[in-house]
Amino acid sequence: MRRLSLRARLLLLTAVLLLAGLSLISAFLSSNLERYQLDRLDGQLRSFTEIIARLPGAPPSATNPAPRSDLLDPALELVGTPYLAYLDADGQVVGGLHAARVDRTTLPAAGELREIPTTGVAVELPAADGSGRWRAVARPTTGWEGTVIAAAPLAEADATIARLRWSSVISGAALLVLLTVAGWFALGRGLRPLRRIEHTAAAIASGDLTQRVPQLAPAGTEIGQLSAALNGMLGQLERAFADRAASEARMRNFVSDVSHELRTPLFSIKGTTELYQMGGLREPAEIDEAMRRVNQEAARLTALTEDLLLLAQLDEAPQGQLERAPMDLRTLANDARHDLRALDPSRPVELTGPGGDGPPGPAPVDADESRLRQVVTNLIGNVAAHTPSGTPVNIGVGTVDGRAVLEVADQGPGLTAEQAGRVFDRFYRADRSRARSGGVNAGLGLAIARSIARAHDGDVVLETALGEGACFRLILPVA
Repeated sequence: MRRLSLRARLLLLTAVLLLAGLSLISAFLSSNLERYQLDRLDGQLRSFTEIIARLPGAPPSATNPAPRSDLLDPALELVGTPYLAYLDADGQVVGGLHAARVDRTTLPAAGELREIPTTGVAVELPAADGSGRWRAVARPTTGWEGTVIAAAPLAEADATIARLRWSSVISGAALLVLLTVAGWFALGRGLRPLRRIEHTAAAIASGDLTQRVPQLAPAGTEIGQLSAALNGMLGQLERAFADRAASEARMRNFVSDVSHELRTPLFSIKGTTELYQMGGLREPAEIDEAMRRVNQEAARLTALTEDLLLLAQLDEAPQGQLERAPMDLRTLANDARHDLRALDPSRPVELTGPGGDGPPGPAPVDADESRLRQVVTNLIGNVAAHTPSGTPVNIGVGTVDGRAVLEVADQGPGLTAEQAGRVFDRFYRADRSRARSGGVNAGLGLAIARSIARAHDGDVVLETALGEGACFRLILPVA
């Protein structure tokens, strides 16, 4: 069986609840009206019987109960009691009066009248011919020994209740139909945002992750909150898919770069060994030179492997690779100045505070000194490899805004914005035409430096512009 739509289910539920509410209201009104009419009629009957019971004299004869109907009928109708009966001490009907409009055959039977209690409690009696119901009250008389009974038919009360119920049914049915039609269109308009959301979800399912749910309602409404939540989720999904695609692309590039870096020394070693096996190396000097090249390429492979292993360890458990101890970055800065001068004696190297202002300042940190030396070695090696000989270099050390800073700034050619954005990527080289030797020129040095710095809860950042030099800044928490 085909399930109903949300719109139809909501409308059906609303219609059922409305029908139940109208039925309860109609039953409540009918019951209250019936109770009100009975209470009013019972009060009239009690009052009338109390008055008649106190009258002196004998009751009217049963053979001639109403000699003057033109006077009797208005009187009985005025008090709301169209039937009055007298019973003697034995319970026999000895007299009575009834309005002319009341047929004698519709009066209560004499046997029913004898069963009425004389305490003034109103009881319900059937008509002798079964055509209707009567309400009756009995009282003992004081002027003679007997009982007086006042009774009134319930035909008018029943007709009033019936008219009320039919009116309730007709008006309720009309109201139900009207509200159902109005609810159908109102629900259609109210659910229109959900259809928009459905179309958006279908577009996203087909692969268009840029789709967003439009602002269909104010933010404080349920639809508005749903739209905002869905848009937030869609944004996260789009970023997750983009990150996954970028990660896959980086992994492909990484595998390609690793393969390329490993292939060159392996081919060199393989070529040299094959040449030796073919007898192409006869002289001792040739053999020594071949072994030197093999050793050089093996050292290159070893350095590359160690760098890759270190990066993998820093990615998996960065804190586990550190042996922290109190130290000062001024020690590393002073050693870096001597290392640069040893690499290029013609290069002016100045040791200052951060930004080149003033003398070097204290920069106490709680760090792994050997790892930080590796960072600084990569930074000065990057300067030596990518700036012309004799280019001035400034090494700044101190604290800035509560952070320990060691910076290496050169006045070389600088980098473009695209190069600066990728300089910390693994295997990235701004100048791929340079001869490569060791892990630094393989494009891993700056990636290792940043990973080590971040393992210390710090970072390595770059400030550069084309033609304005470059400044690599190591930033660490102050101890």
